[in-house]
Amino acid sequence: MAFSVSSLHPHGSFDSFDLAHVPKDALGICERLRGAGKRAWIVGGCVRDTLLGRTANDWDVATDALPNELMKLFPKAIPTGLQHGTVTIVMRGHHYEVTTLRGETTYTDGRRPDAVHFVDDIVADLARRDFTVNAIAVDPENGHLVDPFHGRKDLQAKILRAVGKPIERFSEDGLRVLRAARFAATLELDIEPETFAAITPTLDTFRKVSAERVRDEWVKTMKARTPSRAFEVMRESGILGVTCPELLEGVGMEQNKWHSFDVWKHAMACMDACAGDPILRIAALLHDVGKPRTRELSPKTQDYTFYDHDKVGAEIALPIATRLRFSNDERDRIVALVRHHLFHYDAWSDQAVRRWIKRVGPERIEDLYLLNEADLRGKGPIFEEEDLANLTALKAHVEKVLAEGAALSTRDLAIDGNVLMKDLGLKPGRIIGQVLEALLEVVIADPTQNERDALTARAREIIRELNG
Repeated sequence: MAFSVSSLHPHGSFDSFDLAHVPKDALGICERLRGAGKRAWIVGGCVRDTLLGRTANDWDVATDALPNELMKLFPKAIPTGLQHGTVTIVMRGHHYEVTTLRGETTYTDGRRPDAVHFVDDIVADLARRDFTVNAIAVDPENGHLVDPFHGRKDLQAKILRAVGKPIERFSEDGLRVLRAARFAATLELDIEPETFAAITPTLDTFRKVSAERVRDEWVKTMKARTPSRAFEVMRESGILGVTCPELLEGVGMEQNKWHSFDVWKHAMACMDACAGDPILRIAALLHDVGKPRTRELSPKTQDYTFYDHDKVGAEIALPIATRLRFSNDERDRIVALVRHHLFHYDAWSDQAVRRWIKRVGPERIEDLYLLNEADLRGKGPIFEEEDLANLTALKAHVEKVLAEGAALSTRDLAIDGNVLMKDLGLKPGRIIGQVLEALLEVVIADPTQNERDALTARAREIIRELNG
């Protein structure tokens, strides 16, 4: 469905701003500032999102009150960035950033201004912002819009344009090029040509951006309806060559008769089709990252094969997730999903289903269902709804096996390490885990063996085999 700015705008016009959308606490902050003889405006992304008819999550205020004056007016404010004129006011669990109007000097580190100077002109403050759609302010008294760089016009035209000279904006703060890619996806805007052209020449500044900030932008991008819009911008501009060159290996790499797209376009389609949280969609982005390094032409079929691309892909995904500073849990989830994404259900036996659940982990099953469906849909025009029949059958089979209470981990066994030590005289050590794992294999093959006496007897045999 095509995205329409005008159809989503709830007020019917971009010429005014309905203050009913602004939280009362934010308006109260502005009122207290005015009561002290200061001016205040609602600014930034919250204005943009409200004009688009979207829900604004963060409400920011700009004011001509100096930082020390802010702390006197709001003594409980958190001095989150006092040197840059920013305090955070917490009201009823919500955080409101209040920042003194400011101009900025050079950005030696490519991320933060070396110094700021406070001003009393809202237009001068808006001039330091990244994109015109983010450089709009609202007068909280009457809803009047301050829009010196024609951000409303760009919103209506679905254009993302840098404020002033793009190459200067991107040279100041390296993160802005990645934000441009994100906004292209999350706001569904087309990057204006001069703004786009300024990305590649300023990649040296982008290289100064921390991996954590890159990760955060990726996560935010995954909340878009079609995050591929952002990753296509990253690919075409060179951003992806800096952050994740491994993905570029799939660009233009033909697959086989089972796919309509090359490896890159399939990854984009799979990511877009994946119905899940951002980390799952990142796994979808990376799920076939191992294909370029495993592709071979079969002399028998004269078509390409990708044997072990799931295993190789997991080996590639691990350093990517580590490099981008994902948490240990997020990294493990991404790698596990890449490793186990490849499965094709074909009337497996109960034992085969139990082994599959054990191998992938019960906690990953729902993720893998979603990823597998996205993988199928990402094949392109050759996909048909009938392709999902096997996935539906697997879900039913797994549900049946789980309902039967099958042992899927050593914790589910009728005996544990204490029993092994007590009944068989084993001493604490690695052998306990080895025996329990071997017993689990016995029970997965035949659930009726999950009884203490049967497992104890089998444990004795296993110990003899381990001792040679």
